[in-house]
Amino acid sequence: MYSSSHFSVQQLMICCCFLSGCSSMDVNVPNKIHVMNGSDIKIPCSFTSCYQIDTNKFVMNWTYHESINDTEKMFLAYDRKKGMVALLPERFGERVLFAGNLAKNDLSITLLDVQEEDEGIYNCYVINPPDRIHGHGAINLKVSTELPPPRDSTIAVAIGASVGGALALLILSMVVVKFLRHHLKQDLTSEEKMEEEGKLEAEGAADEGTK
Repeated sequence: MYSSSHFSVQQLMICCCFLSGCSSMDVNVPNKIHVMNGSDIKIPCSFTSCYQIDTNKFVMNWTYHESINDTEKMFLAYDRKKGMVALLPERFGERVLFAGNLAKNDLSITLLDVQEEDEGIYNCYVINPPDRIHGHGAINLKVSTELPPPRDSTIAVAIGASVGGALALLILSMVVVKFLRHHLKQDLTSEEKMEEEGKLEAEGAADEGTK
């Protein structure tokens, strides 16, 4: 058997990760984001790891390419001395801002004043030693120049109008039925009164004849 002195710090960390249920790095990003032309958009990226971030070893960068066949171009990277550094000014200028929090493993960015040419694939890369897994997440950004046709809302309006019409027809039917019942009841009452009056008159005539 080995004593604890034979274990390195890294081995101990690996054992702790194993016991805690942490197995490897996992990068969390949305597969696709839709944004209107001219608006600002947050592109989220976060990761989970067995290890806390060591800023002396931590590596992170964002890249962009228009399609899977194009070359990726790095536009934001983490520098151990300068922190987050924006690159590729000829492409994005000052429109890229770091919107994450390293203490919370959040590597999100914000893209300001989105243009049509910003549409493409955005990649979030992270290396967090001693974790051997190199994390990667890809987000497909779609830029719209106009609002989509209100197909769903039109259907909703049509359904609402149909339901409203059916409800109104039901209420009208109930009112008509109630009205007819009321008048039928009045007619029956009137007939009963007339029959009763007729009986009384007949009885009175009979009494007169008897006298």
